[in-house]
Amino acid sequence: MNSRHCVLALICAAATARADVAVLTQHNNLARTGANLEETVLNTTTVNLNRFGLVFTRTVDDQVYAQPLVMTNVDIPGNGPHNVVYVATVNDSVYAFDADDPAASTPYWQVSFTNANAVPPCNTDMTGACGGNYIDFSGNMGIVSTPVIDPGSETIYVLVRTKEFGAAFVQRLHALDIRTGAEMTNSPVTITATCAGNGDGSSANVLAFDPQKQNQRSALSLIDGVLYFAWASHCDWGPYHGWVAGYDATTLQQVVLYNDTPNGTNGGIWMSGQGIAADTNGNLFLSVGNGTVGYNGNPRDVINRGESFLKLTRAGTNLTVASWFTPNNYSSLDGTDSDLGSAGILLIPNTTLALSGGKQGVLYLVNRDNMGGLSFTTSDTNVIQSFQVASGAHQILGSPVWWDGPDGSYGYIWVSASDFLRQYKFDPASGKFLLPNYAQSTTAAPGGTPGGILSISANGTNAGSGIVWASHQLGGNANQAVRPGILRAFNAQNVTNELWNSELVSARDSVGNFAKFCPPTVANGKVYLATFSGRLDVYGLLPLPSLVIGLSDTSVTLSWHTNGFSGYTVQAATNLSSPVWQNLTNSVMVTNGTFEVAVPPSGDTVFYRLKR
Repeated sequence: MNSRHCVLALICAAATARADVAVLTQHNNLARTGANLEETVLNTTTVNLNRFGLVFTRTVDDQVYAQPLVMTNVDIPGNGPHNVVYVATVNDSVYAFDADDPAASTPYWQVSFTNANAVPPCNTDMTGACGGNYIDFSGNMGIVSTPVIDPGSETIYVLVRTKEFGAAFVQRLHALDIRTGAEMTNSPVTITATCAGNGDGSSANVLAFDPQKQNQRSALSLIDGVLYFAWASHCDWGPYHGWVAGYDATTLQQVVLYNDTPNGTNGGIWMSGQGIAADTNGNLFLSVGNGTVGYNGNPRDVINRGESFLKLTRAGTNLTVASWFTPNNYSSLDGTDSDLGSAGILLIPNTTLALSGGKQGVLYLVNRDNMGGLSFTTSDTNVIQSFQVASGAHQILGSPVWWDGPDGSYGYIWVSASDFLRQYKFDPASGKFLLPNYAQSTTAAPGGTPGGILSISANGTNAGSGIVWASHQLGGNANQAVRPGILRAFNAQNVTNELWNSELVSARDSVGNFAKFCPPTVANGKVYLATFSGRLDVYGLLPLPSLVIGLSDTSVTLSWHTNGFSGYTVQAATNLSSPVWQNLTNSVMVTNGTFEVAVPPSGDTVFYRLKR
């Protein structure tokens, strides 16, 4: 055979120059918008069935409740600078993996906080929770909250829970070197707390922190050099209270403390795992669940503030209530476990507004500096706006997210119980949302909880760049159960348009088990998704197909790996610089995981390429 053959592989997308972006805290920033606005690789064009999918996974030792965090340009000893993704597990382990390289499956470092005398506490250790049948967690519950990274000191802070010598429950704050995993100076420190109060569990007018009953679920926050974290309980197992503690990020000494029901009971702060929000002045914003409202018959007394949004301002070693809001039906919410504190607070950018809701399924828009207190009527006339997201029994779990797009500003929420992802347009002139919702997904999440857990990626306000990422259970109810999960991507300009989901090519992209309340982390062209399957899933642009040629006396065989690719055309030309390439009409077969097309040999020099 005299023919000569040259093969070119299609370059599907031009390389995009980018400045890599770090995700250092839960939901991206202290406003808790859930948005990475510097994403230049993933957009409404590149995220589709053929170009986007699961590119690699990383094995870890247990379930992941904490949102994965990404730090850029970390100088790993002996390896040089790399982008690193940090993953914490309920088995009290922290991993540092290469964030970009699919071949780098071994972590740069792994730290375990267990030993012969210290194990993670587990659900069966919570003997009084849910009447002794506590299954909100399905097993270990060591590290549950999302850590936080300080890039200046190159430190990752993590709250670790252990059960030691078979009986003692301990919670410790650890500060780890992001390069090596080594303990930083002054680390670790054991969490202890007491405050004045005659509330449930007090002794001689003193309340003491209980490291077994107090569930440290909400993410850590780093605010003006102080690490803040908060506690709820396990299935309302009392006595417990809502605590907020602040520790100096350098000395790791406790510098501020707050209890939201010192003369009452309960008041857990969990917010479906979201961190405390903060404004540029360092004021703290959080939402409180079931608990005592007021004191001595006065429901407006700030001493006890269950079922409330709170703005807290630091005054020395104390946090004082600077503003607050409590729904008028707080007693009913408390009595039916429809507590307000099931979602974190979103501070709307470029406004003084805050947005959140609870298990009643109502979103409340408040002035964060003057939240409105408690209405003197039977309706919440003291807030800027409130509305039911969906009719029926739908809970707000997780938190809303926000994007200022090219054609307006939007809030997004996905409530529980067979409802849809909803997009609400904000009207700057009135300072309110336009109702009803602007758009909604065409597919509902399954019945039960939690609905969709959301994140946003976009290249600023650019059209075609905004994507709403949503993770939820694939079927059934994830309340007190482990369920398979699904990751979805929607056009943020109109969420009616679903761009992609992990079940379109499930053999390639399947999530594994859904990680409850854990938002996807989007950074630098990849989506990092925690799972309950003992692994981290990493989604991104799929590798380009490579065209392979096989020659025989009777045919030329062209092949490329399927890998879920479709929509490619094989083209031929006799001149490499020719502007005209001819489509081959020969049948394409799938054989042993590859696409194959056979063409007759030619006496001329022929070049082949894949094109879409």
